[in-house]
Amino acid sequence: MRVTQSMLSNNMLRNLTHSNTQMNKYMEQLYSGKKISKPSDDPMIAMKGVSYRSELARINQFERNTSEVNSWLDNTDAAMDQTNQAMQRLKELAVKASNGTNSDDEYQSIVEEAKQLKEHLVDIANTNVNGRYIFNGTNSDTPPVEVDENGVITPDFNPDDVLIEVSSGITVKANTDGSAVFGEEGELFTTVDKFIKSLEDGEGIEESIGELDASIGGILDSRAEIGARMNRVELVENRLADQKIVTTKTLSDNEDVDFAEAITNLITQESLHRAALSAGSRIIQPSLVDFLR
Repeated sequence: MRVTQSMLSNNMLRNLTHSNTQMNKYMEQLYSGKKISKPSDDPMIAMKGVSYRSELARINQFERNTSEVNSWLDNTDAAMDQTNQAMQRLKELAVKASNGTNSDDEYQSIVEEAKQLKEHLVDIANTNVNGRYIFNGTNSDTPPVEVDENGVITPDFNPDDVLIEVSSGITVKANTDGSAVFGEEGELFTTVDKFIKSLEDGEGIEESIGELDASIGGILDSRAEIGARMNRVELVENRLADQKIVTTKTLSDNEDVDFAEAITNLITQESLHRAALSAGSRIIQPSLVDFLR
């Protein structure tokens, strides 16, 4: 087969184009920091990248879920702490009223403070955080305790659990049933009402002390249960953080370019390209026009 000048020129141009393509590939890697710029560059890397990104998105969602659970638990624990403080104060008032050494003014002050603490407890039971009543289960858009114009308290706590998924197949109860704290029929409020009536009647105060103590014990039990759930969520958060680190590293190993290797490849390709240009200039023979000058 006769090798013509046209064949030599076409082959040279094709090889130079391929060399430019290779240099562009290495420069793209350096610019983007990624091994590939489109899936067709390496379908296997692209497929694995999609899988790792899906895993990261899943982990990020679970982290948002654990944050939501912590918000519920933190606000519930704070509300129960306030409930405990109010009940402790009522117990102190009961002890003070039972000693029989109070003046009429002091006694009246105790009655008035007890009534204010009762209203405070109702406000706590209707604690609203970000538009949600935290003691009313899944019916969080409705206050669980209502008070009519005569001061009669009507509790209606929703017992359904608010369950939030914090990891694959793992859900955590985010709320606390209001009936566990204030009683299914509002027994805590009944206890406080009974204590106030005892103050007004001047008898049965010692009995109220024991009843207040029992209510305080129930509050402490509920707080302990919340603490256990907080510890569990913390363990889940730690595991999610570990999974995120591992998945991010795996994604980086799969997609991120080795800069030292990419720079070396680019320099090598530039040298080859210069050599090809030099050789190509020698292959192209002078034309008739060059001889006629």
